[in-house]
Amino acid sequence: MTALPADQTPKGFAKRVLRPRGATFDPIFGFLCGAAATLLLAALTGVMISLAIGGWPAFAKFGPAFITSTRWNPSPDVVGGEFYGGAGPIVGTLITAFVSLILSLPIAIGVAVFLTEFCPRILRRPIGIAVELLAGVPSIVYGMWGLFVFAPLFAQLVETPVASWTPPPFMADFWNNIIIGDMVPNGSGILSASIILAIMILPFMAATLRELFLTVPAKVRESAYGVGCTPLEVVMSVTLPYVRRSAIGAVMLGLGRALGETMAVTFIIGNAHIFPKGVFAGGSTIASTIANEFAEATTPLHTAALIALGFVLFIITFVVLAIARALLGAQRQA
Repeated sequence: MTALPADQTPKGFAKRVLRPRGATFDPIFGFLCGAAATLLLAALTGVMISLAIGGWPAFAKFGPAFITSTRWNPSPDVVGGEFYGGAGPIVGTLITAFVSLILSLPIAIGVAVFLTEFCPRILRRPIGIAVELLAGVPSIVYGMWGLFVFAPLFAQLVETPVASWTPPPFMADFWNNIIIGDMVPNGSGILSASIILAIMILPFMAATLRELFLTVPAKVRESAYGVGCTPLEVVMSVTLPYVRRSAIGAVMLGLGRALGETMAVTFIIGNAHIFPKGVFAGGSTIASTIANEFAEATTPLHTAALIALGFVLFIITFVVLAIARALLGAQRQA
């Protein structure tokens, strides 16, 4: 039987058009998704604008000195009056975040590789769950552990021997100015805070990298083993190249958490508004400065300076994520 053309369909014969199930709700679903994305962008823009407006008095009064100066004087009665220079917290934020990333990333990769390549099958699930649970521990717990447990041990086992060691003459200047600085062997300082941050972001990155490594098709890995590759060669030439784009995103998320961490760093960094004069010296971060002083900010300029620091931290985090996106885009083109 031959179907009639559309223009010769008998009069009164109603063609039945089948619509996909749920097609009626597609426009509503699309509108809700667009509204969610718009709401997110609006909230992000609102936070940035409110921080810029709240911190504008500090930017207007101190100008570039707010970024380049380390002088932080919240008392209007001192000679010179109030002055707020955020260079110390800004530099401390960058140093602690990047040092913690350098310390934690190799260990996170090792944990992920062990769980996917070498760990006995019966232990993979318990260890994986333990890593995920560590990633969910509140930061204040890490801070209290760092202050009451880690800091005394670090002072006794590391800082005291380092302070008593006499370096050779050719490295005395480097040792005293870069390593020791104005260290007080009490367990607090830039390096201590970086180690605590590394412990905090390590489980997060390890769990994320483990899930990424598990996405590598088993046939690809087995083919590499079939041609005689060792586990190290499989990891370096198959696993890591396969997930490198997503791995960069996971690392940047860990770095973003380290940049914005507050309570754990506040407990153990020393909270000094100066340039760190050594890896063992005290310092501060933007988040720790805000946490310490926001409740005690009694003048409008002091409050504006703290909000301005928050705006700077927002910009730093945005730049870090933008760099990550640029790296991903370069790898995609390659």
